[in-house]
Amino acid sequence: MRSLMLDPTSRWGYRFQRMWLTPLFRALLRTGVPCLISGVITYSYVSQPEVRMALAAKVVTAKASIQERPEFMVRLMAVEGAGPDVAEAVRRAVHLDFPVSSFDLDLEALRETFETLPPVKRATVRVRPVGVLEVGVTERQPSLVWRHSGGLSLLDIDGVQTAALTARADRAKLPLVVGAGADKAVEEALALFRAGAPLTSRLRGLRRMGERRWDVVLDRGQVIQLPETGALRALERVILLDQAQELLARNITHIDLRNPRRPTLRMGEGSLEEFRKIRGMELGVNVNE
Repeated sequence: MRSLMLDPTSRWGYRFQRMWLTPLFRALLRTGVPCLISGVITYSYVSQPEVRMALAAKVVTAKASIQERPEFMVRLMAVEGAGPDVAEAVRRAVHLDFPVSSFDLDLEALRETFETLPPVKRATVRVRPVGVLEVGVTERQPSLVWRHSGGLSLLDIDGVQTAALTARADRAKLPLVVGAGADKAVEEALALFRAGAPLTSRLRGLRRMGERRWDVVLDRGQVIQLPETGALRALERVILLDQAQELLARNITHIDLRNPRRPTLRMGEGSLEEFRKIRGMELGVNVNE
């Protein structure tokens, strides 16, 4: 029985020989073990604080030597598509100490910064091969002058204040809106100004009432009080009546259309007799003297 039992040493030798015949085991001994030993030695060396500091300094130096090469340096900024005032605002929006490496510029962050400026609707930023930071600007175009508690401002079609004004005469050709909340209804205001084109010579502006509806202010103290909804149709109706019956040429101070079912005319002093001459008009109104 004893003669059939293998010696333990021979048993492990047999197993090692079988494993040695395996290609993976041979590759592990020939490559893996030397790599492991090298890794341990390298880690022991690099883990020393003074060695890590020296390596970090070398990396920084190498990085700087590449990034600060002349072909990667940006020496000035060019602002395209903007007027002098907006271009100056764009330059003041960022503090760049030229020359600066293009690797140190976050172009997306710069673009977002420029687009926060009120006069700027869109911006593009790129670095030219000649070392110029090019900023392309699409300016907001003012559509209205807005008189509010803080003074005068320019509004674009989106209701964004693009700039402040010192005097109405500085933008006399732009239509005027007055009152709180007018900046939130620019699109409707522009539609009313377009509909009121036949009254352009007399139209002084639109006044926002209660941040919910408009008054059309004409010269000679006349006011057309529009409803909250259907304001455009109400104004068009008044213009048609004026063209047909010269309504606005009469001694009328207010045309109140706030209640579409019960429009009202407010007459000037001494005008009741005149109203009797035009009472056949199609408004179907109540009259207040």
